[in-house]
This record gives sequence, structure tokens and C-alpha cells, in this order.
Amino acid sequence: MEVASVDAIPLSYQLGDGRGYGSARGTVTQRTSTLIRVETGDGAVGWGEAFGPPKSIATLVDELLTDMVVGMDPYEVESLCDRNYTGLYHFGSRGVVQSAISGIDIALWDLIGRVTGTSIARLLGGRNREHVTPYASTMYITQWGQPPAEPIQAAVDEGFSAAKIKIGRNIEDDVERVQIARDRLGDDARLMVDCNGNYRPEQAIELDDALSPFDVSWIEEPIPPENRSGYAELKRAIDTPVAAGEASYGRFEFKELIDDRTVDVVQPDVCKCGGLSEARFIAKLATTENLAVSPHVWTGAVGLAASLQFAGSLPNYPHSTNVPEPVLFEVDRADNGLREELLTEPFDFAGDTLEIPDAPGLGVEPDPAAIERYRVDQSG
Repeated sequence: MEVASVDAIPLSYQLGDGRGYGSARGTVTQRTSTLIRVETGDGAVGWGEAFGPPKSIATLVDELLTDMVVGMDPYEVESLCDRNYTGLYHFGSRGVVQSAISGIDIALWDLIGRVTGTSIARLLGGRNREHVTPYASTMYITQWGQPPAEPIQAAVDEGFSAAKIKIGRNIEDDVERVQIARDRLGDDARLMVDCNGNYRPEQAIELDDALSPFDVSWIEEPIPPENRSGYAELKRAIDTPVAAGEASYGRFEFKELIDDRTVDVVQPDVCKCGGLSEARFIAKLATTENLAVSPHVWTGAVGLAASLQFAGSLPNYPHSTNVPEPVLFEVDRADNGLREELLTEPFDFAGDTLEIPDAPGLGVEPDPAAIERYRVDQSG
């Protein structure tokens, strides 16, 4: 069995005039993604998804990566990142090249799962849980000035028992937003905050002190990801767990985070860190150092499905028969047709548990009509 073709399908979902949303670092006016479809000579197919500018990802796949993948045995999938680190090292082991490889890696795992009739979680080492606890990723900074109580109340009405909200514009605004979220969620709910790296260390320390009454479970990216010395300074000064990893690419960057103990929660994104193979490698590094792993998820439906399979395979270490807390799983609640419409059977996010599919591969089927509806024209 050999890979016969690799197709990259760039997608875009436009949010409409004045409907952009995002974080303290800025807003987006469209949600984009690139689906990857691999096929073997005997007709077996697998699907993946890559994060990043879709036309650029598609061009990289066509001009740089197809020759590396066509003709390979799909079971050699875990060699893809190694080939990037060695043969393609002039192009870097981070950014869009690593994202493009991520989509291909996911697609190959999906293909193997479909051929063998096995879910990816089992292929990655075992289905260690049947479900995860979803948390609503919500309360974005919006172009239209949406009242922050609206999205958090919507998450509560959907049945979420945990949420992560966007903060980071200034301390006073942060406290106001966290107060609203805590009031709507209730005292027993898990509440996380995400600054998207918009503070300096001394500002993040001030933030942690200001949020002390609200029982925050973690502060995500309080300072820029490249400010490693700042993370070390921050860790010495605060008690609230720190989460990061969405802006890290590959094992080497994550190894620095893990070895230096600069984070408490490691957040690989399977659609950019190198795919499921590299995410599993990163998870092993993290659990070896007894750090928590919680996947970052901000892509479309295929990426969400891949992240779920990854979450299902995460080890419980160091826990045995008693697991003190569940694996938390990010569920973006912002408007995104690439999440809601791209599958023949969309995910159901109602309630405080999210089942992990146990069907072959990713356990989902992309909808051809939806793919065509959001396909980006590459001719211009």
C-alpha cells in the first residue's frame, strides 16, 4: 500500500462586515483552514486538516511536500516530522511548513484507521477514556462590542460546566469580564482565562493578584510565547497554573517549555505542531515530567475530530484507579461554519461531556457539498 495522491483543499468562512472576533491581540474577519486528502493506489482515503493561511498551505503541499509523501507507505507516518527536521531543515521546523505536515500526518492516521477498522485513539496507544469534559472557549473580543454576558450565558444554556474566556486588554477590564463569567457559570464551574500573550511579566503578575478572588483554573499565554525568561519569572511569582503551547511548533520548542518547567499545562495543537505523531511525542515528554496535557483546538471539524482522538489516547499518568480531574477539551463557540457544517454528522456539544468517536480513523465523514461551498478559488 502506497500513497498515490495528496490534495490540499483551502477553505474560508467569511464572518461578514463588522462581525469579526478574536482576542486582545486583534480580531479575525474569516475562519480559514486547509483540508488534506490522501489516497492510496487501491482507493483508500484519509482526511486531515492544517492550520494556517490556506493558499499558502496548499501551495506548500503542492510544491514542497507532495513529492515527499507520494509513494510512501502510510505506516511510515511517524517519519514525516523527522524528514522535515532533516531533509527540509532549510525551510524551518515551525510555522506553515510544520502546519502543512500536520494536515498530512492526520490524514495518514485517518487512512490507516479506515483500512484497519480502528479508531485513531486506539492506534495511538489505547483508548484511555470514552469521553472528555468540554470547556466553552468563548467571550471573544468582538468588533461589534458584544456584551460579554451574552456568550457566556449561551455556553451555560448549552450545558457547559467549564469555560475559557478572552482577557488581556487591561487589568480593570479583565476583572470585569472574569466577574461576569464567574457569576454566570457559578462557583463550582471551572474557569480559565486567555491573554493571548498581550502582557509583560509584571503586568501578568498584577493580573494574577487581581483575579485571586475568582478561582481561575489556569492563565493561558499571559505573556508572549517567545518570552521564555518572562515565563520563568512569572512562574516564580504566581501560584495559578500557567498554560501555553498553541504558538509552539514541534518537539524542540515544547521540550524547552517542559524541561524549564515554564508551564503547568502543555497545549499542543495537532493541526500545527506536526500532527498526531508529533502531538503524541510531545505528550510523552510532558507526562514524563508529570505535566498536564490539554490540546489546543481552534480549527475546523476535521481538526476537532483529530484533537478528540488525541485526547482519548492521553495517558492518565501519574494516576491509577483514581483520576482526580478530567481531561479538559477546548470547544470553540464562536461563529465558524468550518466547524459546524463540514461533516455529514456534526458534533453535538450539548451537555458537560463530549463522547470520543470509536469508529475507524477519525470517526467522522467530511461533507463534499460543504467543502465545495467554502473552497477558496486559487486561480486569483
